[in-house]
Amino acid sequence: MKRSVNSSRSGQAKAIGAPTLLHWRFLLVLSVILLVFIGLGVRAAYIQVVSPDQLIQRGDNRTLRTRNDPVHRGLITDRNGQQLAVSVPVRAIWADPKKIAQGSGFSDKRRWLAFAEVLGQDVDTLIAKVDDPTKRFVYLQRQVSPAMAEYVEQLDLDGIYLRDESRRYYPTGEVSAHVIGFTNVDDQGIEGIEKLYNDWLTGTPGSRQIRRDGKGRQVEILATEEGKQAHNIQLTIDQRIQALAYKELKWAVGFYKATSASAVVTDVRTGEILALVNSPSYNPNNRQGVSAHRIRNRAVTDAYEPGSSVKPLAVLSALEFGSATPKSKINTSPGWMHLGGKIVRDARNYGELDLTDIIRHSSNMGTSKLALSVPKEYLIDMFYNVGLMSDSGANLLGETNGIFNERPRWSDFDIATLSFGYGISVTALQLARMYSILGDGGIKRPLSIVKSDQPPETERVISEQAAQDVLHMMESVLQEGGSARKAAVPGYRVAGKTGTSRKAIANGYGEEYVNIFAGVAPVSNPQLAVVILINEPKGDLYYAGDTAAPVFAKVMAGSLQMLNVAPDNKDVSSLAAVAGGHNAG
Repeated sequence: MKRSVNSSRSGQAKAIGAPTLLHWRFLLVLSVILLVFIGLGVRAAYIQVVSPDQLIQRGDNRTLRTRNDPVHRGLITDRNGQQLAVSVPVRAIWADPKKIAQGSGFSDKRRWLAFAEVLGQDVDTLIAKVDDPTKRFVYLQRQVSPAMAEYVEQLDLDGIYLRDESRRYYPTGEVSAHVIGFTNVDDQGIEGIEKLYNDWLTGTPGSRQIRRDGKGRQVEILATEEGKQAHNIQLTIDQRIQALAYKELKWAVGFYKATSASAVVTDVRTGEILALVNSPSYNPNNRQGVSAHRIRNRAVTDAYEPGSSVKPLAVLSALEFGSATPKSKINTSPGWMHLGGKIVRDARNYGELDLTDIIRHSSNMGTSKLALSVPKEYLIDMFYNVGLMSDSGANLLGETNGIFNERPRWSDFDIATLSFGYGISVTALQLARMYSILGDGGIKRPLSIVKSDQPPETERVISEQAAQDVLHMMESVLQEGGSARKAAVPGYRVAGKTGTSRKAIANGYGEEYVNIFAGVAPVSNPQLAVVILINEPKGDLYYAGDTAAPVFAKVMAGSLQMLNVAPDNKDVSSLAAVAGGHNAG
């Protein structure tokens, strides 16, 4: 009985021990679960309360986007509103090499071959550009046409994208290229007006910060930032006159086989530049293969000895100083003279000449004697006063002040050669300013190429009477016995002067010439000053009266008619010539 009792007790003890083990397991599992939830709670509290920025940033990276509002470069127009430079929308093709590597890569060879063909690139070279998965952005081609962009979109290549941008277009092409200049692929001005006024023409795009949903749709605008509007520029250029001057200049370069040519047309009353052209020129819309010398604005960068075109300054100096009057006679016999061991000579012996004849015959003897009749400083000051020793005030890119070597001592021969345009080099633009001053009765003002409501500062540098006297004298140059009868404009009184000078070389002068004709019209009420410069004409015609003068006549005649300037030459034969010319046209 005892053994059975013990056995019974022992069996009961084993039955009670099993639930105790299950109880501790339950507590252990429960503890682990509680610890996990506590850990998650602590982590959630840390992320959302203690340090929420990282979570917010990750969320924002998925939902926040910044959109830039497109902004186009400002317009450039002529004085009448004709567009000279505009911005047109284009696309840029770019690639995400990492996206390409993660996607189909280069498995579809046919599409990549078509893509390379439309870009005009070798397919292996193209693939090499986008074969680095560490990169996220690579430009493949900028400023592509809408048709090319549409074709690229249809190819639907992984990692190849398009973005909007703009390209500058110049409707007038080579006619106004030297004035307007051009921009680079990033729409930044690098020549001409485009560079000078780059900040004014360039705007800053506005932006919007938005929130989008999982499907990429905009659901909220969080912030906006206003951009800076691009400004337009209106030039003083009259594109009608610009086109006319370029047409005549281009013809002259070809006909006279010249190296280059320049022309400037100014309004003498305001100093506004109505035309500024050079030939040869270039197409700013396609500059591939264009050499640097074609891009240079020769009318403002290249300086030449002006020759006889500055002889009126010697006459003006004598009139202003009082050493001569309009009726004074100068003895030029025997047609030459020694000055400091050197000789000044005329083409022939003109004998006794009045001031008008000195200009008509372009007498070196006459202008030399007039220049030597005034103090040397007085003559040099006259060159400064008419703007031949300084910039024109137009603030054009690359403009030079010419070349003038001030000397502590001036010999008589130096003064004589200065009086007929040697020993000094000036640009076509500087000459245009000088003749504008003569045309406006001795009033000096800076030239301008950008329209402004502010009147320019003016200064009287020549007496009105002396300026008028010299203009009347220069009329004789285009009349019987003058050196530039081919510069005459039917129906209008024109005053002007030729300038034929040899180009300087080492130790002297060569056989190449520079031909200049500068003039003002109409003399009774001057409106326009025109300068024509032909550089290195070849062939039998190498005097300015045969090359620059005819071009001047066409440019001046067309410009006066375009501006509706009334004829002031009442001579019947002259007006008949005008009528005949219109009928022939």
